[in-house]
Amino acid sequence: MPIGAHVDRARAEYRYMSLTALIARAYKIDAAQITGPDWLPSVQWDIVAKMPEGASVEDAPAMLQTLLEERFKLSVHRQTKEQPVLALVLGKGPLKMQETEAGKPLDTSAPFKPGEVETDEADGPTRAYTDKKTGEIYADRGVNGKYRISVDQANMTIHMDASQMTMAGFADMLSQVARLGNSGGRSVVDMTGLKGSYNLKFDISLSELMAALRAQAAGTGGGESASAVPAASDPGSAASLFNTVAALGLKLEPRKAPVEQLVIDHVEKTPTEN
Repeated sequence: MPIGAHVDRARAEYRYMSLTALIARAYKIDAAQITGPDWLPSVQWDIVAKMPEGASVEDAPAMLQTLLEERFKLSVHRQTKEQPVLALVLGKGPLKMQETEAGKPLDTSAPFKPGEVETDEADGPTRAYTDKKTGEIYADRGVNGKYRISVDQANMTIHMDASQMTMAGFADMLSQVARLGNSGGRSVVDMTGLKGSYNLKFDISLSELMAALRAQAAGTGGGESASAVPAASDPGSAASLFNTVAALGLKLEPRKAPVEQLVIDHVEKTPTEN
């Protein structure tokens, strides 16, 4: 049975999804921007509902909001706070990415491929699956691009081959990597001003990311005070991420920027019965 969200004009199905993922889907926000109880991501739920006659796929998030409010007694408020971020900006040299045509919107009503899952990001849904033979990960983010991830065990690198990638989509993808590295958990925010879509390739040192994870586990990871770009020789830093971005003609700069948060005021662990 497919895991994740699958919505068409007849049914809305949310399979094996945590409350965090469901709230993110309902309020169209990145899960990392949700502030709430620690147990939110720990329990998974299945929600299956018949779509009302005349309803469209675009109506599903609002309907899910209503369901969460009625069944889980969910109440929230939004707030914007200035937080440390990594700004994705233009570098001094030429861009080393190929501009291409924009991607097409993701068809969330299409049947799932074997092993495919659908998740929600701040800028829309993503469908992904892992090739069991090669271990490669394929992801389709619709208008935000597609990408393939593979791991080179011999060289200890993660290789990504992306197509039709917007800079907003690229920044969101970098945010996921940055949270693994020594960046204090900062999100990457697109400030390039580039409106096109691009094909790009890059490698990230797996050994440096693993070193950063070990440092964070030991309580020595970088925090908000880290304001300079880490040196490439520092094995416990996110230098690989900074160098990867620089090789594309872009740059990451530590800054502060307003970031929207969805704050959970109240939510019940157990929903009311059907």
